[in-house]
Amino acid sequence: MTVVTRARGENFPVASRLLPNGYRRHLLAVYGFARLVDDIGDEPGHDDPLRLLDAVEADLLRLYAGRAPLLKAVRDLEPTVTACSIPLAPFRQLVEANRRDQSVTRYKTFADLLDYCELSANPVGHIVLHVFGMAAPDRLPLSDRICTALQLLEHCQDVGEDYARGRIYLPQQDLERFRCAESDLAGPATPDPVREVVALQTERAERLLREGDLLVASVTGLARLAIAGYVAGGLATVTALRQAEFDVLGQAVRPRGTPLLTAWLRILARRGCGGGRP
Repeated sequence: MTVVTRARGENFPVASRLLPNGYRRHLLAVYGFARLVDDIGDEPGHDDPLRLLDAVEADLLRLYAGRAPLLKAVRDLEPTVTACSIPLAPFRQLVEANRRDQSVTRYKTFADLLDYCELSANPVGHIVLHVFGMAAPDRLPLSDRICTALQLLEHCQDVGEDYARGRIYLPQQDLERFRCAESDLAGPATPDPVREVVALQTERAERLLREGDLLVASVTGLARLAIAGYVAGGLATVTALRQAEFDVLGQAVRPRGTPLLTAWLRILARRGCGGGRP
């Protein structure tokens, strides 16, 4: 499956066709790298994920040292890193998140999960802001809220899939609060305790999206278009989860095109979003 095909399956427009080809290439290169490290960390068939993740990081270091990378996903990053002056740190954080996945399979509190998102999700937002030349320090915390929210929503959608891999990204304290046993995550139907836990995570994600939405108002032009699309994808996913009554085990809950487009247009049309500094 190509990077473009996989990107179409995400909750939000990874690299909208409304963007010029140059920006789309940069965003797809970033997405391709993120998918590579996620696949190493998640997919069966890798005998030694930590060794492979070390190889990816070594290839990143080659790239930033001015030497030719060996891996296609890292080679594809080279024009993006050069043109957009993207620092090494966020790429290394994505690798580190997948290292953590090899040893940490449960998160006690919501704060613990947020700490994980600092590695697994938030660096992507920083990279995207660099792609658009808008990585000002005051924008990064707003970007973090959006990216964390998108990660939380993905965890809600993938409860059964994650559990089959031996991982739970729902906080243990919340499972205990709603008297949800881990075995409840394994069935073909979604019991009420699981729905309540997922509903709580969805509410938290929506709140983060609303807080991070200020980022849209702080940027202009193509960055505004792209970031509004990410927020809209998150809000459409919130809507889809609620409409499904948080039945995430009995069906695949994904946002449909119309709610996403409606949310996207509403965000772009909102008064005050037209300003912002470059």
